Amino acid sequence: MNSQNAFVARTTKMRTLLAFSFLVALFGVTQFSAQNLQAGISVSLPLVSSAMAVPDADKEDALIVTVTEDGDIYLGVEPIEPDALADKIKHAVAFRAEKKVYIKADARAHYSDVQKVLTAMRKAGVQTPVLLMAQREPLQPGALASPTGFEVLAGPQMDSELRPTLVQVLSAGQQSSTLKVNDASVSSSDLPSVLARLTKSGAVVVQVSADGSLPFSDIAQVIDISRSTGATVALVTPRT
Repeated sequence: MNSQNAFVARTTKMRTLLAFSFLVALFGVTQFSAQNLQAGISVSLPLVSSAMAVPDADKEDALIVTVTEDGDIYLGVEPIEPDALADKIKHAVAFRAEKKVYIKADARAHYSDVQKVLTAMRKAGVQTPVLLMAQREPLQPGALASPTGFEVLAGPQMDSELRPTLVQVLSAGQQSSTLKVNDASVSSSDLPSVLARLTKSGAVVVQVSADGSLPFSDIAQVIDISRSTGATVALVTPRT
C-alpha cells in the first residue's frame, strides 16, 4: 500500500470511529431525556406567551389530569369518570405536603369538559390547580422543553364587593367567541389594554366566565392576557 492509500485508509477509519462515537453519545442523551420525561396522554396544548415554568410537572409522582380533544379524562394514564375524580384526587393529595395538581387539556377540548375537572379539583380541596400550556418562545437548538403553565383559582363567581374584573367569553356561533369586560363588549385586540388599565386601578383579580361549548384555546388566550397584566385569574365554575 502506497503512502496516499494508507492516508485515505486512516482517514476513513477515523471518520467511522467519530461517527460511531457521535451515535453512542446521541443515544445516551436520548435515553437520559426519556427517563426524565413523565409518561402520559398526548394532547395539543394551547399556545400562550406568558406561562411560567413548572418543572415539578415532570416529576415521576406529579399528579396530572388530562382532558383529550374528545373529552376523555385521565388521571395519570388511567381513564376516569368525572364523578370519581374528586375522591381520587382527594385521596392522592391527602398525605402530600404540596397539594399540587396539573391539568393538561387539549386546546380543542370543549371548555365544559375542562370545567368538570376544575369542579372536581375544588371538591377535592385543591385551591390552585395548574393549567399546563405550551409557551410560544422557540427553544434553543438541543434544549429540552420544560413544562409551563398558569396557576389559577377555580370556584363560583365572586361577590361584587371584592371588586373582581369579570371577563365573559361568549359563544358567537361556529366556534367563534365574543368578549365582555364588566358587561361592556370588548374586541379581542383591545382586551390587553382594557385589562391593563383595570389592573392599574386596583383590580388584581380577573374572573373568567366562559361558554362551555367553546374550545379551551379561547379561554387559554384570555387567561394568558390576564396573567400578562399581573392579575390573578379565577375561573368561574358551576356551584355544586
